Amino acid sequence: MRRRVWGAAVVLALLGGLAPAGAAGAAPHRPGPLPLERLFDNRAVSDDARPGAADFDGAGASLSAPDLAAAGWTPGRRLGVEGARLTWPDTRAGEPDNVRADGQWVRLRGRGDALALLVAGTGGAARGAGTVRYRDGSRTAYRLTAPDWRTGPLATKSVALPHINTPDGQRAEKARLYVVTVPLARGREVASVRLPRDPGAADLHVFALSVRARATGWTGTWSASTAGYASVGPWTDRTVRLVVHTSTGGPRVRIRLDNTFAGAPVRVGRASVAVRGAGAEARGAPVALTFGGAGGAVIPAGAQVVSDPVRFAVPAGADLLVSFHLPGTVAAAPVHSQALQTSYVSEPGDHATEASGATYTSAVRVWPLLTGVDVADGAGSVVLLGDSITDGVGSTPDTNRRWPDVLARRLLEEPGAPRHGVLNQGVSANRVVGDRYPGDGVSSDTGGVSALHRLDRDVLAQTSARTVVVFQGINDLRAGAPAADVVGGLREIASRARARGLRVVVATLVPCAGEARCTAAVDAERVAVNAALRRGDTGSDAVLDFDAVLRDPELPARLLPAYDSGDHLHPGDAGLAALAGAVPLEVLRPA
Repeated sequence: MRRRVWGAAVVLALLGGLAPAGAAGAAPHRPGPLPLERLFDNRAVSDDARPGAADFDGAGASLSAPDLAAAGWTPGRRLGVEGARLTWPDTRAGEPDNVRADGQWVRLRGRGDALALLVAGTGGAARGAGTVRYRDGSRTAYRLTAPDWRTGPLATKSVALPHINTPDGQRAEKARLYVVTVPLARGREVASVRLPRDPGAADLHVFALSVRARATGWTGTWSASTAGYASVGPWTDRTVRLVVHTSTGGPRVRIRLDNTFAGAPVRVGRASVAVRGAGAEARGAPVALTFGGAGGAVIPAGAQVVSDPVRFAVPAGADLLVSFHLPGTVAAAPVHSQALQTSYVSEPGDHATEASGATYTSAVRVWPLLTGVDVADGAGSVVLLGDSITDGVGSTPDTNRRWPDVLARRLLEEPGAPRHGVLNQGVSANRVVGDRYPGDGVSSDTGGVSALHRLDRDVLAQTSARTVVVFQGINDLRAGAPAADVVGGLREIASRARARGLRVVVATLVPCAGEARCTAAVDAERVAVNAALRRGDTGSDAVLDFDAVLRDPELPARLLPAYDSGDHLHPGDAGLAALAGAVPLEVLRPA
């Protein structure tokens, strides 16, 4: 077992990029590529009664098998994380279940946009460079960081477990596992992957890897970002009926449910989709949805499920009802807090396939669990990454007047416009470089993890994402961050998105003088950020000057009164419409 000495823990999560294969160095002489499980050389999981049967970190500590089972991470379980499909090792506690990366070649097949690896570092964050080999003989290099299993950031973890087993007994200390992704060459079929060489001071452990397939034939029509993990209900044997507004339409549909930030699985029973009539009433009989052919699903902690495709004509620019039964008790759930849309919760029982809204007697104004609706065909999706202004705060509730909604209507109505789906990934109170929600546990703060920490889940893994529009940073400045930090964060977002083949558009920050935290000093930093954006300092493909659209010409530190919702920070309906109207539609076309 390798030993190591480690100083300060590094909490940088994931970095990846394409590079010439020679940058990764020469691999040691080894046999040909083998399945990952044939390379397992480390025991990370122990039964609580026999903690000595595993030694994950070289010091006798290990993961708890009962904790993994309680999270739904059982042996052989297929896990959907960050849009990828990974399999937790099908091994018993105390058996080899991971490999310490040291240049091994792993047999892997598939085409997609990213390589996904389920990893953790021991002895600190473990960094390394590896190689992807394609069926045509070409190669690309990648770099990744596996955060430390005990000190890495909770904001980017896939699952956190409540205990660590040690030779001296169990400790109430969180253990973390991570899914990191790195880009693949577009259109090439992967043949094998070389893991990074031994990083030295730390060990990089790999439990699973897969190719994240591109969502061929699908377009995202609606989405919402998980903003936090909050108390709900509690709901026992209730059916949730959520109202969502489509951007583009299609002949088939599927939905995505996410158990992000959770510590325990959630069971979803029967689910359905329907076009909305009035209130909670469906226009026609709801169409039942299945998950892997079953009438429901159990979503492990930190994972997601996608429903099977079903033939259903989804109209563009219309309200859908997505209903799902929760047969157990749900007291906390991942939520999008600022839905600005009234949805419904039923009386006890499974009412998912009922057209009538009579049993839906309670209102809810968050979107729990549901994070995406996709339609077949289409031209791909535009993802809008932002804060409360993109989220629609300041607009009239229940009217779909967020600026992404207005932009979607323009794409539908203007001749020659690209018929993209529009995916709203705004999170109220969100920041570019600082986490509001810590990434774990039940919290009343639903400001989300930072844009940098949610980029893979909320942008890169979105269905058929082609272009991303980034419009945020004012909350960082209002919290005291300097302009340089915001510009640096936006530059990293642009770099990572462009490495995945996305077109990147950034928008200048709009004024907010008159709001309590928008001081003259904050406005000076805002002006500095905007100057950097206009100069192209972030490396984006285009810049939208939203500042010029909404500012008062007489008082440029303030919103034009006609566009102000009244709080001097958020535009109202007219201001949001002005933002959407100012977007040249050509800038949304992918590269």
